[in-house]
Amino acid sequence: MMGQTTFRVATYNIRKAIGTDRRRSPERILDVLAELDADVVALQEADRRFGPRLAAIPARLLESHSPYRAVPLDVRVESMGWHGNAILVRKDMDVPAHDIVHLPCLEPRGAIMAEVTTPVSPVRLFGMHLDLSGLWRRRQAAAVIHAADARDAMPTVLMGDLNEWSADRGCLADFARHYRFAPCGRSFHARRPVARLDRIMYCDRLTLSACGVHESAASRKASDHLPIWAEFALA
Repeated sequence: MMGQTTFRVATYNIRKAIGTDRRRSPERILDVLAELDADVVALQEADRRFGPRLAAIPARLLESHSPYRAVPLDVRVESMGWHGNAILVRKDMDVPAHDIVHLPCLEPRGAIMAEVTTPVSPVRLFGMHLDLSGLWRRRQAAAVIHAADARDAMPTVLMGDLNEWSADRGCLADFARHYRFAPCGRSFHARRPVARLDRIMYCDRLTLSACGVHESAASRKASDHLPIWAEFALA
């Protein structure tokens, strides 16, 4: 990582590792993550929904078959994340701080935060999966914006599945008053993308170098969402 001038992030709704063929295969998710080659990845639906909410990618599999580790959220021993949200970082990266963000909700929802020492700079990252209801999405967006504003200034990236179909209304308009959007492209449905449900946003301390949707044979089968990615340099 010496001399690196950009860092790459990605967000990916892995649908509990259930693919478009209705088979659960965490190995396929790891294959897609290897293709992405991001420094930091925000995952949604990273845990099973019922019972002990086991991690969709078993910890031993993540340790032995990937360059990543999950940011320890210290919430559930069996889970990777909180309300299905998880952040993966490369194993050699420091994570000086992390937290959970309580969101107003009709159904169980949450967001998470990690401050990560990337190859370029310390960066604060938020991962989220917002509600299906537009009213609750706006309330949740306000809570995430407030959580970011309440901390000391730092290069900041927000990303996740916003569940917003409209191009410039609702929670997208709320976020746009504070952050810029990476124009990554359509991510849902994986077999034939028609909507930009997954988004990456960033503050003015960062410059967007490149971004896109990751389409491959593996990503079209591993989940019903395609992952999106973005590369940043310091502004």
